[in-house]
Amino acid sequence: MANILRTLNGWFWWENIWLPENCSWSNFEDRNGYVYPKPQQLYVTIPYAFGMLIIRFFVERCIAAPFASVLGIKNAKRVKPQTNPTLETFFKEDTRKPSPSEIRKLSKKCNWSVHMVEKWFKRRRNLEIPTVQKKFQEACWRFVFYFSSTVAGFIFLYDKPWFSDIWEVWNNYPFHPLQPSQYWYYVAEMSFYWSLILTIGIDTKRKDFKAHVVHHFAALGLMFCSWSANYVRVGTLVMIVHDTADIWLEAAKMFNYAHWENTCSTLFIIFSIIFVITRLILFPFWILRATMWYPIYYSQTIVIAYFFFNGMLLVLQFLHLYWGYLIFRILRKFIFIKNVKDERSDEEEEVDSSDAEEECKKNGIKDGCESTDPLLNNNNH
Repeated sequence: MANILRTLNGWFWWENIWLPENCSWSNFEDRNGYVYPKPQQLYVTIPYAFGMLIIRFFVERCIAAPFASVLGIKNAKRVKPQTNPTLETFFKEDTRKPSPSEIRKLSKKCNWSVHMVEKWFKRRRNLEIPTVQKKFQEACWRFVFYFSSTVAGFIFLYDKPWFSDIWEVWNNYPFHPLQPSQYWYYVAEMSFYWSLILTIGIDTKRKDFKAHVVHHFAALGLMFCSWSANYVRVGTLVMIVHDTADIWLEAAKMFNYAHWENTCSTLFIIFSIIFVITRLILFPFWILRATMWYPIYYSQTIVIAYFFFNGMLLVLQFLHLYWGYLIFRILRKFIFIKNVKDERSDEEEEVDSSDAEEECKKNGIKDGCESTDPLLNNNNH
């Protein structure tokens, strides 16, 4: 088994896959004060991801939660439906939204009224939807990270020649010594995306959940590939192009949850403009052009890493087009219907007052029933 792993490792790190002609891994040994990227340097991003989760916990609890309270966002508690194994099994194994005929069958099976079965499914579905405060805290954490990484990115890159002249990403390639700022920029970004993958099962799920999963793995694959093949210069440009727009999206979400409609609309329009500039103009016509076309000027041989790297970039570009489509749909509604809403979110279903009263009677509560049911007074969206 050890021999098989060594053989696979040798194949994976075959120099013809990663490096230009007449170049070997020995050329990247640190010498004369110069340090070069090495794949094993990225191993620290996995334990650092847990450190990122600690920072996230602090931001959500100590910054986002108090800020949510200032904005009037309360941590509403959901009313659990009455325990019913038959309906619970149907909910988990069949469908969360039964048809009218299925509801009638279940009502006979449980000896409940149709209205009671419908109410049970509404409340059970509501339990699956995160509270507004939880979504606010997640958006606040992402805003803090994207803002910090964007500011750091501009500080790291503003005086670099390849930031203003894209040709410089290939000048003297692949012998680009690694700078400490580039190392920490990569470590922070990869640790963040590892942390998102670690919490993917408990974070708020949206309708573009699969697209986000693909994006996270594509981003990690891109960063690993660009580091291993010493495409670090262009890798830093890809990261800053992506983070710049995300700041405004997360800010718009935060104020949307707080029902600051005018502020949310303004931030969303700013996000849309920056998204178009960075993801639909700069990324394909500046970065993709540099990664797909310019390499032929510095090398007669195109290595396999070139195709993998550009393949992942194209995956990102297809995701940009998909998200751009969603953004334009929201903008169209904003312009013609004056209603900006994140179409990726599930909405909480309201339970009418008769249902609340019935639940209160079951629990022995006689007075103040309507005002004590958080589902009735919670306009989460």
